[in-house]
Amino acid sequence: MKNSRPTSARPRKKPPRAPVTRERALDVAMALADAGGLVDLTMRRLAQELGVEAMSLYHHVPNKDAILDGMVDRVFAEVELPRADLDWQVAVRRRMASLRAALRRHRWALATMESRAAPGPTTLAQHDAVLGCLRAGGFSVRLAAHAFAVLDSYVYGFVHTELNLPFATEEEARAVAGAILEAIPPGAFPHLVELTREHVLRPGYAYAHEFEYGLDLILDGLARALAAE
Repeated sequence: MKNSRPTSARPRKKPPRAPVTRERALDVAMALADAGGLVDLTMRRLAQELGVEAMSLYHHVPNKDAILDGMVDRVFAEVELPRADLDWQVAVRRRMASLRAALRRHRWALATMESRAAPGPTTLAQHDAVLGCLRAGGFSVRLAAHAFAVLDSYVYGFVHTELNLPFATEEEARAVAGAILEAIPPGAFPHLVELTREHVLRPGYAYAHEFEYGLDLILDGLARALAAE
């Protein structure tokens, strides 16, 4: 019997690398920002994640500003447009809730979305749709401008607070509130102590519940302003 020669293992070919495109660069940039914030998003880091030299990346996106513009446009793409078949209050409420959810998914977006000087088509479409919803509901241009400003300011401000609270669950809220109460001298800050004991420490407390209450106040106020106008 002839001795069989051991067959040498053939080197496996590496799977072909996905081509770098603007859309793929935005995919990776979003993932980096979602994981570590904008501090982790540099053109060099982005090029490394894409498996290319930094200079090659500039063939697809001119600079970091273009990346941020594209990322913001993608966040707005996740936000529900106001529906024309709904009453303006219902349509705006749904849009604000959707915007809040998108901002919570992408924590980095809060400080970025309104700072871009070259908004993308989706961003512009979002703003135009909200204004169109208000105008169709009877708002004048002036009142629509006021409404847009106060609605977006409310959502951005609420999410900023929500994302920076020192607690995320009811149990954590109780622990933080309890520690604060213990540190307050007897008789000091009576109204704060009252609110903490009668509201924050009650079963079922969640800061998130305040969002709908505040939105109700704003929508009711806008409805009164619309009626007066």
